[in-house]
Amino acid sequence: MRKILRAVFRWCYLLSIFLGLTLPVVGEVLAAPRSQDESPIVYVLSFSGAVTPVLHEYLYDGIEAAQASGAAAVVLQLDTPGGSVEVTKRIVQAMLGSPVPIVVYVSPSAAQAGSAGTFITLAGHVAAMAPGSSIGAASPVGAGGEDVGETMEAKVTNILAADIENLAARRGEEAVAWAIAAVEEAAAATANRALELGVIDIIATDIDDLLTQLDGFTVTVLDEPVTLATADALIRPLEMNGFQQFLNFITNPSVATILLTLGSIGLIAEIYNPGTFVPGTVGLISLLLGLYALGQLDANFAGIALIVLAVILFVAEAVTPTFGALATGGIAAFIFGSMLLFDAPGLSVPWPLIITLSVGMAAFTVFVGGKALSIQRRQPRTGSEAMIGKSAQVRTAFDAEGHGKVLHAGELWNAELPNSESGQPKPVLGDTVVIEAVKGYTLVVRYTK
Repeated sequence: MRKILRAVFRWCYLLSIFLGLTLPVVGEVLAAPRSQDESPIVYVLSFSGAVTPVLHEYLYDGIEAAQASGAAAVVLQLDTPGGSVEVTKRIVQAMLGSPVPIVVYVSPSAAQAGSAGTFITLAGHVAAMAPGSSIGAASPVGAGGEDVGETMEAKVTNILAADIENLAARRGEEAVAWAIAAVEEAAAATANRALELGVIDIIATDIDDLLTQLDGFTVTVLDEPVTLATADALIRPLEMNGFQQFLNFITNPSVATILLTLGSIGLIAEIYNPGTFVPGTVGLISLLLGLYALGQLDANFAGIALIVLAVILFVAEAVTPTFGALATGGIAAFIFGSMLLFDAPGLSVPWPLIITLSVGMAAFTVFVGGKALSIQRRQPRTGSEAMIGKSAQVRTAFDAEGHGKVLHAGELWNAELPNSESGQPKPVLGDTVVIEAVKGYTLVVRYTK
């Protein structure tokens, strides 16, 4: 046994010496820079939608992946109408602190870098646009999407103007002047105009054209000049993960409004038919997702309040039918709320969708309310109330005080004849009487000869 243990210890000792000598060499090989014969790597990220924390997380993942693989650059294909100022600041900070050159490419044709997208484009080490795309309109709005007051507007505008001036400073005086106008006057520019002003560096038709033009382009990364080598680069698309795609999907203004509508319909259905839990659960989840999306989009508080009022009116119509009065008010509140929901440029709910959702929601509410009203008016089919007005057959003769027994639905009941002392004729065995009321286990009956 001792010999075996000695052998094991000896082999472990030799193995530790071997690893101690070889691991540093392996580490140097793995850490060695890519040989000149290898093609450079360029990560390509594609984002379309409002500027939300999803874009910040997606870009951060891209920068980390590019840094880990020693990529030559990160290209962000961008198409956004704008979004949160706070999120934009975090994105700009991440871009300026990136050790990997970031190229912001407003693409495809007809894409835009509106509002917050203007800041992101100017923050890139290289700014590029596709033919037919646009940039600009970066005027501020309130935190809730509303127009800010004069004093606050001046403060916010001055801060944003200073920020965008810093971002555009390296691009020349004309670019700085236009960038400030984009904040103060909501100025916008086409790709050609932006190139003339020096706002962007390149107009490229596609990614291949962009990388061809970028080859040999010198940029400043963390205060150090870097010459891009993108000729024959290996393009590595980096897609958003499933969760990021889902969050980006629901933060579309139209999708957020649809979620609010589905949530309202689900709650109305649950109130109308409690106990199933399915419509209520789906409705609650939809409402929460819709509210999350509105929070990420900096929705207008007045618009949210009007939509909440619309939901309350629709629910009230379903619970206490008013023949469409409350539903009409709900339609008006929903339409105005959807109109005011987003004030940021490019963020809006299409009119056809607003009309379709409001009318559909009102129709469903009126339908549910009508069903509830018809059930209330329907004659009872079970219980003692259902017996009133039905006939019964006399099985024992009624005594002088009007007491006897009748058969109804196969059951023998005690019966009482209220008008027995008024000289009215009494039913005999086999006659038919009508049930007028139920008093405990006794039926009050009426006999008409």
